[in-house]
Amino acid sequence: MLTTEKETTQPVRKGSFLQENTKSLLFIAGAIVLLIAIYIWYQNFYLKGRAEEASAKMYKAERFIGVDSLSNKALNGEGGYPGLEKIADEYANTKSANLANLYLGGIYLRKGEYKKAVESLGSYSETGSTVIDPLALGLLGDAYSELKDYKQAATYYKKAADKASNKFTSPMFLKKLGLVNEMLKDFKGAQDAYTKIKTQYPDSQEAVLIDEYIGRAEAQVK
Repeated sequence: MLTTEKETTQPVRKGSFLQENTKSLLFIAGAIVLLIAIYIWYQNFYLKGRAEEASAKMYKAERFIGVDSLSNKALNGEGGYPGLEKIADEYANTKSANLANLYLGGIYLRKGEYKKAVESLGSYSETGSTVIDPLALGLLGDAYSELKDYKQAATYYKKAADKASNKFTSPMFLKKLGLVNEMLKDFKGAQDAYTKIKTQYPDSQEAVLIDEYIGRAEAQVK
């Protein structure tokens, strides 16, 4: 008669997982330390160096804008200096590239290249500026308005007007909001935008004839 030995299992000792995976855990811990070191280097050295390089090149591009913002020099550069397009593309994640996107959006708008304007302005990141940030949103509204996408235009004009309340940009974009709302046949929205100019920014240039705009929108409200 054949006999078989009864299989026995050893109880799992407490802490055996840690003991058996010590090398793996040490590898993971080392990888985390390495990633932290890479991140610090990237932030403090790589990005800082690229930012300084981009800033130096941006200076020349801004001079081209000052001479003639619609010239190809501003866009493509000249004499070894890159233009705004190259700065925006090659120095991403720097302040100069961010500003280059804003410049590009404005130039493309003036050149009638509205889709390019939307692309560049859409790549702009807010800086916290109470003037520039609303302006970027408003320019996006202008680009969409020229593309006859009035719904998107209204969205960005409203954002621009609400972003930072001031007597320079807010009434300007509120008036544009009113106009595109009329194009959308949202006459109540248009009336509200015009009325806000009258009540909140009575000393603005846009408020001079605003009663006419209010009356026109009000007459269409059903």
